[in-house]
Amino acid sequence: MIAVIYWSGTGNTKEMAELIVKGIGGADEVVLKEVAKASTDDVVNADKVVLGCPAMGAENLEEDEMEPFVESIEELVAGKKLALFGSYDWGDGEWMQEWQSRMADKGAVMIAEGLIVNGTPEDDSADLCVNYGKTVANFK
Repeated sequence: MIAVIYWSGTGNTKEMAELIVKGIGGADEVVLKEVAKASTDDVVNADKVVLGCPAMGAENLEEDEMEPFVESIEELVAGKKLALFGSYDWGDGEWMQEWQSRMADKGAVMIAEGLIVNGTPEDDSADLCVNYGKTVANFK
């Protein structure tokens, strides 16, 4: 089972999550959840976990829902196949690089480099999201 868990403020990261699920297709059972409805069990019971959050403020994770969730799973990701994604409007993706390093340092097996999309995923960036889902589905 693949768990895709995300936080979205403007809808861009939600749209990315839906495109990633489309890319995963029928290859595996997929559970798509907003982080407010997710639990640590979703991570524990998944074969692969895909987390999404846009850059907030000074390139940080959203701090009321996503950051506490990430903190709650940090000790559960060792050996877990994990991928990250999110949208941004400014900056250079530093939040994604830091998030990826943080999860890898906790022992997560990173499926791919974190996917970032500027603004709304359209055209080429929408294709990137679908292809990211295919990468997740095909990762052994």
